[in-house]
Formats: sequence, C-alpha cells, structure tokens
Amino acid sequence: MSIKPRHFISLLDLTSDEFRFLIQRAIHLKNNRDPDYQPLKGRVLAMIFEKSSTRTRISFEAGMSHFGGSALFLSPRDTQLGRGEPLQDSARVISSMVDCIMLRTNSHATVTTFAQHSSVPVINGLTDVQHPCQLLADMQTYFEHRGDIKNKKVTWVGDGNNMCHSYIHAAMLLDFQLNIACPAGYEPSQEFVDAACGHIAFFDTVLGAAKDSDLIVTDVWASMGQEDEQRQRELAFENYQVNAEIMSAANKNALFMHCLPAHRGEEVSADVIDGVQSVIFDEAENRLHAQKALLEFLLCNQ
Repeated sequence: MSIKPRHFISLLDLTSDEFRFLIQRAIHLKNNRDPDYQPLKGRVLAMIFEKSSTRTRISFEAGMSHFGGSALFLSPRDTQLGRGEPLQDSARVISSMVDCIMLRTNSHATVTTFAQHSSVPVINGLTDVQHPCQLLADMQTYFEHRGDIKNKKVTWVGDGNNMCHSYIHAAMLLDFQLNIACPAGYEPSQEFVDAACGHIAFFDTVLGAAKDSDLIVTDVWASMGQEDEQRQRELAFENYQVNAEIMSAANKNALFMHCLPAHRGEEVSADVIDGVQSVIFDEAENRLHAQKALLEFLLCNQ
C-alpha cells in the first residue's frame, strides 16, 4: 500500500507549527541562497493553469530551477482537461510522470478531485474559493517586517473572496484578529466564517475596521472572470477604497498589502500603494521564497 502524498489545498492542511516553520524556512532560504543546495534535482513540477498568472508561474518555475528541478507549464490548450477527459483520469496519468502538481484553476473541486486521485503532492495555486500560497507569502512578509503576527489586528477591505477566505484560515492558525469590511452581498462564505469562531469581526465601515490595525489588506474589486460585473462592483465598492485616511486610522507602523495586480485609484489610492507603509513588492517576491519552502516541505518531508 503506497503512502498517501501530503497535499496543500488549503492553509488548514497545515498545523499552526508547520505554518510558522514554513514562514521561518522561507525567510532563511531568502537570506541564504546556496546554488549548491539542490534538494529537488531531477524532480519535475507540473503546473496546470486554467487561469493565467504572472507571479504564480514565475515563482514556481524559478523556485524549481533554484532547487535543481524543472517545471512544466500546461495551459488548457496543452492538456485534455478542457476536452472532456475525467479529472480523476488526468490526475492519475499526470501524477505517474511527475513529482508534484500545482493547479491554478477556477473551481475548487478541480483541485480537491485532483488531490484525491494523484499519487504525488498537489498544490493549490489559486481557486475561486482559496489562495493559500499567497498567504504563505503575505505572512512571511509580515514576519520579516514586524515579527510574529500573533495577537495583532489585521483588516481585510473589499470582496469576501478567495483571499479573504485564506486570511480567515491564517487568523485561525496564527491566532490574530481579522476585521472584515465588505459591502452587503459580498461577504465571505458562511462556512469559513462559522469555522473561525472568535477570530473575525465584521464592520460597516472601512474606517471602523481599520482602527488600530497592524496590517491593512485589499484586493481588486472585480477578480479575473468577473469583468462583466465591473460596473456593478464599482458602485458596490465605491466606499471601500484603502486611502490615506484609512491608513491614518490604523497603527502608525501598520503595513499595507495587496496580492497584485492592483488598480490604483480603485481599491487603493496611488499614494498608499506607492507609499512607505506598502510592502507589495516584498510580498510579491516572497511568493518565490515561500513556495520554495513549501516544495521542500512537501517533497523532502522536511
């Protein structure tokens, strides 16, 4: 009987200790780049993209390369996934030829089904429900700049989307308070809220949520695939911009994060995203280091 592989579909696939270990390991790998350290020499990562991405592709591909391995980029045009082959068949075939699979896809069920039938670790590179890899990078960034986030206050502004869901999970694992300010009708999924018992609070105004916060985070108003809702969302979110007034309500050493790409003048003002409290470029770079730590953790049992 073969041992079931360890997957990373959700942050809740980690314990709190493992999450903190990955953060510290990512920081170490970032600050101690050793070209001779190649733990994934000869190993192959298959990267399956239903949704295109700049940061996800570059960070995983570069990370595998740094570790002596290689990565295959597969778009919907390159696989049978979009042409009617059952997911479980694709999972069994692809996992028989590679050492790890990363999926960036629309439906969360695609990733969970893949994991059930894969003989190698499966990583969620983003679904419409969760974005756990981004949270590894976000939390690494906070720890680098401000130390442990335990008992701190984080404010999420905007859509109760996949990022918001993963922030809820991070709050549970790392024990911080998450304030959520989102318009009616755009709240995070109730099952995530119910599971978070005591770690989250909802606010009617962004200003109220931001008060005394240590970290302010937002995302675009209309995510990939929601472009047809752009006008409707602009109206719903018009009072949900992170600007200088919002940042001034937070603690004076509060950080600002955004997973990018950003729309300056919509969800965040240019003076905030380009200002001294913004750590968006560290956050983006840390996708590389956090995912290297994750790949090492899943493939080297470290």
